[in-house]
Amino acid sequence: MISALALSPSLDVTYVVDELAGIQRPHSVHRVAGGKALNAARAAAALGARVSAVAVLGAGVGRDVADGARADGVDVHVVPGTEPTRSCVSIFSRDSGRLTEIYERAVPLSRDTAAVALDTAALLAAARPGWWFVAGGLPGSAPDGLLADAVRRLHDAGVRVAIDSHGTALGSAVDAGPDLVKVNRAEALELVGGDPEPSVPELLAAIRLRTGGLVVITDGAAGAWATNGDRVLRARLAGHTGGFPVGSGDSFLGGLLVALDGGADLAEALALATATGTANAQVPGAAVLDAALARRLAQEVEIAPAR
Repeated sequence: MISALALSPSLDVTYVVDELAGIQRPHSVHRVAGGKALNAARAAAALGARVSAVAVLGAGVGRDVADGARADGVDVHVVPGTEPTRSCVSIFSRDSGRLTEIYERAVPLSRDTAAVALDTAALLAAARPGWWFVAGGLPGSAPDGLLADAVRRLHDAGVRVAIDSHGTALGSAVDAGPDLVKVNRAEALELVGGDPEPSVPELLAAIRLRTGGLVVITDGAAGAWATNGDRVLRARLAGHTGGFPVGSGDSFLGGLLVALDGGADLAEALALATATGTANAQVPGAAVLDAALARRLAQEVEIAPAR
């Protein structure tokens, strides 16, 4: 089973227009329950996993987000937030083929709301074995050490924990020893630092030294790298870039956890993750994907030892 702790969800809206100028009537509009955690949860559900989420959601837009996630197969447990849930907008221009992204900042998260969210997740985790993950950034108002507390509380409940975040919160969460850290290359550099800039295998090793668990670093079209301590692998999929990359990293995480939860080895998990992220990029809407396409593309992913 796969479960998410969504502390900064959003309503994600994608518009497809002729050009990014003047008044536009969208050719299509795509609204989904978003933010990194719910995107990854919906991607996992699309692949057939049993998925739940504890989500902090405010009135109004928050109800739409909960309803949308449930319609996409995620069992949502709502923690009432004190602020309206944010919206994030992506606009795809047919004329230029370019994507413009407008992301509202994460809404304030009070200490009391954060405590209720962690308590709810810990209680649910005791009855839901498998993988839990925390994904997304946190507002500046979030209590210090919140992600690290989440890792420890979920571990105490007996589940495996994955982290996909950035900024100062990521560092403390990594030092709490999650079972999986999934970050992109920029986030890994921010976490590890170093001068000259470390190679991706060096970044993997530095993060692995702090966690003792799986580490995965994505780098867009350049592919993804992973280590479990015994080996370092690189995954690449050529010829299927797609024009809608929003949510591809989140979909990658969803695919990765589906594979790991099903008992796949590291190479198989990397293949499905890469294919799921790529399938997401083929159509508008974050974490909107064809599961059959993802599983077909997984057979085309090149997995090789990293050099």
